[in-house]
Amino acid sequence: MRNPRVDTTIFGATSLLTLALGGVAPEQLATPVPAAAGDAEVLAGFWLSADKAVRLRLGADWSYLGQVAGRRRPAKGTYRPEGAGLVLRDDTGLRTPVTVAEDALEMAGHQLFRA
Repeated sequence: MRNPRVDTTIFGATSLLTLALGGVAPEQLATPVPAAAGDAEVLAGFWLSADKAVRLRLGADWSYLGQVAGRRRPAKGTYRPEGAGLVLRDDTGLRTPVTVAEDALEMAGHQLFRA
């Protein structure tokens, strides 16, 4: 049987890396710290990337506000634990997975540290 052609134009970076790694998502290669439902207070606060391009405020009420350099509109919405990390869901319905490590958050290729 022939291998089917995969149209990669619909995939994001995480999906393409997952395909390249044989079905292992990049976030599964790290050693994330599980985020339990009661961790909102622990994770709440202001997070910042080293280059200050990405800013994220996680609220103890499961809301978030994010800003990315070069984008006019800030992202805002809610977040919730999922698996070994978090998922941000903005007002438009866009979902962004976040890996929770001991002292950092990783999302969309950026590492965020507590500010």
